[in-house]
Amino acid sequence: MYKVVVSNQCSCFKNSNMNGTLHFESQDEAKTKALQMAEKMNKEFCGKHEFEVQEMFTSYVISFYNPARDNCCGNGCCI
Repeated sequence: MYKVVVSNQCSCFKNSNMNGTLHFESQDEAKTKALQMAEKMNKEFCGKHEFEVQEMFTSYVISFYNPARDNCCGNGCCI
């Protein structure tokens, strides 16, 4: 059994009709679905986060990070 898990669930994800955990019999099906979901989230959500897929054992984890700001002053305020 292979899983697709959305680890960081921002408000856009919570307001969508997407499921945070999906199960698949095939690794290829799980990977394909994870990549499709991340692409959809990157295109249709607000754009504050960039979603990426990471393979972890029998799971594909979709998570986001906040892109670095280009106006950071360097004192750690831009997290």
